[in-house]
Amino acid sequence: DYITNTLSLRGLVNIKELSEKLNVSEMTIRRDLEILAKENIAQIIHGGAVLKKNISSENEQDSYLISKAESQMTREKMRICQMAASLIEPNDIIIIDNGTTTEHLPKYMPTNIPLTIICFALNIFYGLYKNSNYKIIMTGGYFHHNTLMFESAEGVEFIKKVRANKAFITAAGVDDKLGVTCATTYEVNTKKAAIENSDTKILLTDSTKFGKIRISYFADLKDFDIIITDSNIPDEYRKYIKNLGIKLFLV
Repeated sequence: DYITNTLSLRGLVNIKELSEKLNVSEMTIRRDLEILAKENIAQIIHGGAVLKKNISSENEQDSYLISKAESQMTREKMRICQMAASLIEPNDIIIIDNGTTTEHLPKYMPTNIPLTIICFALNIFYGLYKNSNYKIIMTGGYFHHNTLMFESAEGVEFIKKVRANKAFITAAGVDDKLGVTCATTYEVNTKKAAIENSDTKILLTDSTKFGKIRISYFADLKDFDIIITDSNIPDEYRKYIKNLGIKLFLV
């Protein structure tokens, strides 16, 4: 049908565009996409779906699936991004990390101010590309289906050559002793480059990530200037962050 053919040709579809094209409700499109997801044809992302390839889960690196993570702590992630978006100022140069938290950031970002945005994930780009006030730079590279991230050595080198006002970074684990970690090894160099080449480093993570350790270390908590999380963060981490002198926003 039209949706399947569009997925095959473009690799991704937008719910609103399909609704207008087919003259049906967005709810109908969502139901159709859910059927394709159950048939292992599509992978649901915010606002649409992407063509699903054979996603392996044979090792730790591939065990993370963005479609699974998207369904967890959604309300908290949205509130976190709403707060994060309020920090964005006209003419900012910002880096937006990949992840299911930052996926919500574009919907809350100011739409009527000029911004330069560096990103490297399909779901992030998809939330940004329609706004003509945004100058968007995609770093490109190999596409990882389990995280929707584009990753390459060239992309990392590009980030190292630019300077950003703010970097919005996500994490899969935050531990007071072993640092801030992510679920896949290929994310590390990009995250490190984003942190090292930004003036203000902002960690966006929900409270369930505190006390967790994932396979790939990329930063210490003290590397961040601001942390935005929900109010269920454990008390010991509130105190630890305060002692580090990091600004903590609870939503």
